[in-house]
Amino acid sequence: MLVDIKVPVLAESVAEATLISWQKRVGDQVKRGDNLIDIETDKVTLEVAALNDGVISEILRDDGETVGSDEVIARIDTEAKGDSPKPATPVAEPTQQSLPEMDTKTTEISETDLPKLSPAVRNMVEEHKLDVAEIPTNTDRVTKGDVIRHMEGSPAASNETADASQKITEAPQTVAAPVAQVAPKPETSSAPPVAVPVLTNSTGDRPEEKVPMTRLRKRVAERLLSAQHENAILTTFNEVNMQPVMDIRNRYKDEFEKTHGTKLGFMSFFTRAAIEALKKFPVINGSVDGDSIVYHGYFDIGIAVSSPRGLVVPIVRNADSLSLANIESQIRGFGEKARDGKLTMDDLTGGTFTITNGGTFGSLLSTPIINPPQSAILGMHAIKDRPVAENGEVVIRPVMNLALSYDHRIIDGREAVQFLVSIKQQLEDPARLLLQL
Repeated sequence: MLVDIKVPVLAESVAEATLISWQKRVGDQVKRGDNLIDIETDKVTLEVAALNDGVISEILRDDGETVGSDEVIARIDTEAKGDSPKPATPVAEPTQQSLPEMDTKTTEISETDLPKLSPAVRNMVEEHKLDVAEIPTNTDRVTKGDVIRHMEGSPAASNETADASQKITEAPQTVAAPVAQVAPKPETSSAPPVAVPVLTNSTGDRPEEKVPMTRLRKRVAERLLSAQHENAILTTFNEVNMQPVMDIRNRYKDEFEKTHGTKLGFMSFFTRAAIEALKKFPVINGSVDGDSIVYHGYFDIGIAVSSPRGLVVPIVRNADSLSLANIESQIRGFGEKARDGKLTMDDLTGGTFTITNGGTFGSLLSTPIINPPQSAILGMHAIKDRPVAENGEVVIRPVMNLALSYDHRIIDGREAVQFLVSIKQQLEDPARLLLQL
């Protein structure tokens, strides 16, 4: 029985996705739950798993192609034998009569030396009578993009290949593709369509690379431009003495980790402080909906995380009801899932306020851009020892700059400044966090 492999149902805000890399090929045996292919959307990378045991009988869409929600991209034959040979065109045994020009080294070349082809690419190759060995590719598979670029760059390739094929087919039961003329793959070639650098100037000492944006990067760019065009963004700053929080962390971090199974960091303190400040100034936790202001009665805090694919913002939901340990555990889990590409749509959907920590990369000061439809974002920065005045004396303290970017259409400067002051007071006197002051 043939079972369709479909693109997962995407979120309403996600119209399409891109196939990144097939993990299985036609003829491969698969088991239920095996990852077949990675799919990139505007927000996350999804894994499409096999729903049945069987053998891949057909791959309908190739790497780099754009697909829609619930679209069929492959099929599994559940009745095929796992040890059955992979479908391949039979190659005639080379003989002295059929291929007199072949030497001993040539006869050692087998079909496994040729690049792998999807059914769609194989049809293109056969239709245009192309030599697979002459199509440049950076991977072990030839994609549609590789074939198209080869045809555009070598208009005579089709005729030359057809002539070579005619010579080979003079022998009975011999395939059209000239096995005897397999050549090593060139080291440099055009790139497949999925975020692989294309060398546009390979001469001289001024090389350039042209790299297509990933779907996530394009989406981030669109949202950032939209945020700047549609919101009246203003940023206010303050600084906080981190000594009290650092003292608590140093005193209890070992016991905290032993008890709760997670490390005690700074993000949980800032999350709790932000929540208490949001309770005092609910408009900062709100958003604009047309001519109305939506005041959210819950606190879903987005934590900006850097991943190999770009910036993502997973959501700690109902953060006001979580302990410091729960918050730290969720943030650490999001970081691991982001690195492994395991974040789900649900992890990234929603959010009423965002915190970003550029200090992990050494940033001293920045003006973060709000994450629509939210109306504000808190920026943390690197902790540096600075001279400060305390009780008429100059002392050295670990100080962090804070930045709050906000939508000035609904948030006044007074509220933004007092919001930052509230966070500063709670972090410099952590007892306020316990007492919710």
